[in-house]
Amino acid sequence: MDRTSYKIDLSGLNILVTGASKGIGKSIAENLIRQGASVAVHYNSDKQGADEVLAKTDGKSFSIQANLEHESEVIELFEQTEERLGVIDVIILNAGIFEDQPIDMPNAEWMKLWRKVIEVNLNSTGLLTKLGLNHFVKNGSGRFVFIGSRAVFRGETQEYLAYAASKGGMTSLARSIARSFGKEGVKSFIVAPGFTRTQMAEAFIQKYGEQRVLDEIGLNELTRPEDIAPLVAMLSSGLMDHASGATIDINAASHIR
Repeated sequence: MDRTSYKIDLSGLNILVTGASKGIGKSIAENLIRQGASVAVHYNSDKQGADEVLAKTDGKSFSIQANLEHESEVIELFEQTEERLGVIDVIILNAGIFEDQPIDMPNAEWMKLWRKVIEVNLNSTGLLTKLGLNHFVKNGSGRFVFIGSRAVFRGETQEYLAYAASKGGMTSLARSIARSFGKEGVKSFIVAPGFTRTQMAEAFIQKYGEQRVLDEIGLNELTRPEDIAPLVAMLSSGLMDHASGATIDINAASHIR
């Protein structure tokens, strides 16, 4: 199936996508640009990946670097995006890390990884949400799309406790935004992918084998980033605003609620 042949008109929309230089975020950003949006393509270290997203743009979109472990860089990311785009219509909070963290690690090392995962996956999301809320409320409208995880609802394997906890916090945050700020024009959605074939997931595949993942899903192939991008475009468009607060699963029938 050609996932680039459809059209959702996003012309005139200004969108920030975090973690947009690889994996799910990259596919989302490329698709949003293809549908006509102006996109701030956030990256941490993969400038080449961000440049690839921008390769076929008309100059409206741009890349912006920030290490989300650092509060000051999170604030600078938002302020630079606001300065360049003017009005931000949609914030897609996708950036995240997936760190192998077995419980037999020394306590200090385990806690260091725990803090890193929470800082990137949850704390930066919380701060960008706060900054986004100020912006959206002032302008009378805005949409958040939070890229969560199946792990929130099914649980995760023991090596990824911090990841599951961070995505659980993100999901609760997103739901609270929908309930608290809808009357002020703010909508909030959660997309919950299952195992998705990305660079971040390759280490798991190499360690445990692709067949282990295939055995637990209901389809014949692993979910790809391109399977998630169309939904995010639809949520960004305003056509699904009455789904505000909803969590939409994309997990190849590996966990059905």
